[in-house]
Amino acid sequence: MINPFSKTFTPSELALFDFLSQVKFFERLRHHEMHRFLPAIHQRKYKKNEVVFFRNDPSQALYIVKKGMVKLTIDIKENFETILELRAGEAFGENSLLQDSKRIYTAIVESEEAELMVIPHFSIQEIFEANPKIRGKVMTSLAEFYNQNNQKLFKSYQGSFGFFNLAQMFDSEE
Repeated sequence: MINPFSKTFTPSELALFDFLSQVKFFERLRHHEMHRFLPAIHQRKYKKNEVVFFRNDPSQALYIVKKGMVKLTIDIKENFETILELRAGEAFGENSLLQDSKRIYTAIVESEEAELMVIPHFSIQEIFEANPKIRGKVMTSLAEFYNQNNQKLFKSYQGSFGFFNLAQMFDSEE
């Protein structure tokens, strides 16, 4: 039975929900929960080699690639090493979901142009404060994301024959 009082969504909202449901941090959210993010989402266009943010910048927004490609890099001395290339439907800047964090990598547009969906940190925190269930679902996805990355890191370390000191990762000093 259809609830006549339930919120109905426009075709464009439903298309956006379908897109967002493919993004790791939104995969657990229902349409009415995703709807809370819509007023906070800004569309932004970038050109090739434009820096979205630098390592150590404050984490002020979550980014979702709508079109184009973004590479995530870490700087090693004078060079930048690409650690990941992201395409449509992939998010980055995930530590903006946390309080008072800084970027751990640099994000640079790789394609001729890119269209990104930007959700400011303060908007995310407002949504989380008003909706603990949404916070719980997003944070569960974030924990799974970090767990998968740790598994990949350890596997990479095992295959690297110990060319770096993994114990440094667990050192409490920065």
